[in-house]
Amino acid sequence: MKLPQLKIGDLVARVPIVQGGMGVGISLSGLASAVAEEGGIGVIAAAMIGLTSSKPNKSAPEAQSEALADEIRKAKAKTSGIVGVNIMVALTDFAAQVSTSVKEGVDVIFSGAGLPLDLPKYLVDGAKTKLVPIVSSGRAASIICKKWISKFDYIPDAFVVEGPKAGGHLGFHRDQLDDPKFSLESILPEVLGAVKVFEEKTGKTIPVIAAGGIYTGEDICKYIKMGAAGVQLGTRFVATHECDANEKFKQAYVDSTKEDMTVIQSPVGLPGRAIKNDFLDAVSAGKKTPFKCSFKCLKTCQVETTPYCIASALISAQRGKLKYGFAFAGANAYRTQKIVSVKELIAELKAEFEVACPA
Repeated sequence: MKLPQLKIGDLVARVPIVQGGMGVGISLSGLASAVAEEGGIGVIAAAMIGLTSSKPNKSAPEAQSEALADEIRKAKAKTSGIVGVNIMVALTDFAAQVSTSVKEGVDVIFSGAGLPLDLPKYLVDGAKTKLVPIVSSGRAASIICKKWISKFDYIPDAFVVEGPKAGGHLGFHRDQLDDPKFSLESILPEVLGAVKVFEEKTGKTIPVIAAGGIYTGEDICKYIKMGAAGVQLGTRFVATHECDANEKFKQAYVDSTKEDMTVIQSPVGLPGRAIKNDFLDAVSAGKKTPFKCSFKCLKTCQVETTPYCIASALISAQRGKLKYGFAFAGANAYRTQKIVSVKELIAELKAEFEVACPA
């Protein structure tokens, strides 16, 4: 059996693989366009994207929108494939980033880190941008559907359901991360059930994309057999030549061990999965102290008490300066053996899928 297509409305991805949006600056136009060119959906991460720019005043709010517009244009110039953006609800400039993405004609907006209850209001006449919330429960999917239908007469174009093995900020309490009740295998059927109710009400198809800890073609086969229309992978795409991070960031994945995978309490109030390093050890040991914030990029960040700036730490890591930051990573990052091209990676996933899912 070959990998099926992923259809989101009138968008058709030749392979049902969404490259997860990874910030700060890990997935920009380079990675997103390469994935789109191979038939998947490439995704630019909007979070503090201005910090990746070479322009002055890069932390200013307007710099974020300018940098996002630049990256969308660069990606579209490199591919005729499907390009999306990931915009966290928790961003203080959420509205500006969504409006910029719609104006630039991006194909899909993926939005999590909170419930994007007002996302459809940013669509303008003639906009073809698809709206895809990221959820971690059937209840969240139901709430969004009800709200969008009642307020905007709009149904989500798809959902991403993200389990607790994902990298970066997680939509779970720490004590839920290893609880089988909250595993992707448990929450995927729950979201599928919740979405089915609204498919029947509206007569529209709402594809559900599984995410969080998916690593091989065999994993893809498993979740598609469970009813997912496609999958989202982030960690696998970090160790690619086209990934927009510094080589030292990618090498941190290759060099990591299972014991290096750790869950931190992020300054934004959420647990986050990362690769353990000296910076995080210093945070744990209380060697970092509260700092002055030149920009409040996330609504939930406790600037007065947090020991470090998450945006600064992540952009330092993206630039290869891991002494001053750390790498977010999924639970399976330690399985990374080498850096390959996006083309090689997708070919490998296809071959593994065909073995695991014979016709």
